[in-house]
Amino acid sequence: MQSLQNPKSVTFVGAGPGAAAHLTLGAYHALQAAEVVIHDRLVGPEVLALIPLNALRVDVGKEGFGPQTSQNTIDAILVAHAQTGKRVVRLKGGDCGIFGRLDEEMEALEAAGLRFTILPGLTSATVAAAEIGQSLTRRGRNTALRILTGHDIAGFADHDWAGIARTNEVTAIYMGKKSARYIQGRLLMHGAAANTPVSIVANISRADQQIIGTTLANLPAAVMAANGPAVLLVGLSPRAAARSLSQLQEAQA
Repeated sequence: MQSLQNPKSVTFVGAGPGAAAHLTLGAYHALQAAEVVIHDRLVGPEVLALIPLNALRVDVGKEGFGPQTSQNTIDAILVAHAQTGKRVVRLKGGDCGIFGRLDEEMEALEAAGLRFTILPGLTSATVAAAEIGQSLTRRGRNTALRILTGHDIAGFADHDWAGIARTNEVTAIYMGKKSARYIQGRLLMHGAAANTPVSIVANISRADQQIIGTTLANLPAAVMAANGPAVLLVGLSPRAAARSLSQLQEAQA
């Protein structure tokens, strides 16, 4: 680890899910000082707008089951720019340490004798929960939180479905749109109730953000309406919807 001013180094910056308001102060200062910014597809336009006009921008975006910049290529680009001695920022959507392939990039820098600094960012799950007016943990409801990926390098990812299916569990699933039917099937197979609430938050914190409240039974159909990258919050309803349901149940009692 080292200061941002040391030569031949990279600063890994978590950009948050979209809005510039979710950047840390350290991330903002690193961007303002950057001479080279190597960024992902999921970095929001508000954040990209903060990059100095004279800085070189390098887009190394990846899309799940879609266009890819290989990790080996990204590693090579990162090393090549760091070796020039310029102030290099590796800008990753969300938090750079959650499903961000951070380890591979750190190892590539270490192998080349280069240093790095990590500035974590807000991950999509925390901002998505805030956007639906819910907390990810609640006393008397859940004492743990799972953050999962919907797919990995082998395809649809496998998880502790029995644990996720238990009542009152809360799970945030990243990259789960294309695997929504698979997720639904695994959870129902392991005993999850069909009426388990699910919140789908797409394009989190951006101008075109979508919030879709649904249930496990309707998840595959509901996720089709989500335009853009989304997080699935299994076990949580948008606050207004949860309040309306509670009021309806009380009226029917």
